[in-house]
Amino acid sequence: MPSTHTKPVVLMTMGAQPRNGHPYQVMTHKYITPLVEISGCVPLLVPTCCGAEDLEQYLDLADGVYLSGAGSNIDPALYGQENLTPEKTQDRDRDLFDIPLVRAAIDRGLPLLGICRGMQEINVALGGDIHQKVYSEPGYADHREDSEDSVEDQYGHSHQVSLVPGSWFAELMGEDQIPVNSLHGQGIKTLAKGLAPLAYAEDGLIEAIHAPELPQFTLAVQWHPEWKASENPHSIKLFEAFGAACRERRLQAG
Repeated sequence: MPSTHTKPVVLMTMGAQPRNGHPYQVMTHKYITPLVEISGCVPLLVPTCCGAEDLEQYLDLADGVYLSGAGSNIDPALYGQENLTPEKTQDRDRDLFDIPLVRAAIDRGLPLLGICRGMQEINVALGGDIHQKVYSEPGYADHREDSEDSVEDQYGHSHQVSLVPGSWFAELMGEDQIPVNSLHGQGIKTLAKGLAPLAYAEDGLIEAIHAPELPQFTLAVQWHPEWKASENPHSIKLFEAFGAACRERRLQAG
């Protein structure tokens, strides 16, 4: 593990969560720990409740950007749709911070990692859209977790994803297929220009993406590799690759 003073700094944006009548900004431990323990990076937790005015100053401190999952959905108005899931919470402050963050991170050449909601944010930020109810779309499976199951069962392996043959991601994983968990009701519908698939679920839903024309590391996945990442060889490879890209960026920046 690199020494403390040479570790890359990675921005992680927080989300809104009400507690006992007070608004909180939160980030779940499970997203932070693999960034520290496997990627070897320093997380910088960024509040999204105060607008994006200071976005560039945050980016001046960063060697990478990591967009986590969350319980909220992206506001469908941001990708030109009406809200079909009004019962689900939204976090427009995060939407309005993360969308310009994605674009600015790309412009700066920063490594970019997205998980679940983070993957959907990247797609929306670059002009794509999403299925608001994958489970209601013909031909697609229900990718949601069972709320009656224990957390262990919810985050257990749910299905296989097929990795795009010959891709760098398939080479990194060392396999054509890997088992993943599944805890999402939404998924990519139209892939944004400049993005390309890296993995598909058994029903054809896109489960991983990258930006092959960009020079920096870009990866986003629909499953949750952060869950007990140190016990999962595929998650270890994923977070190690992101950490290596962030270290390379730090060295390039001097």
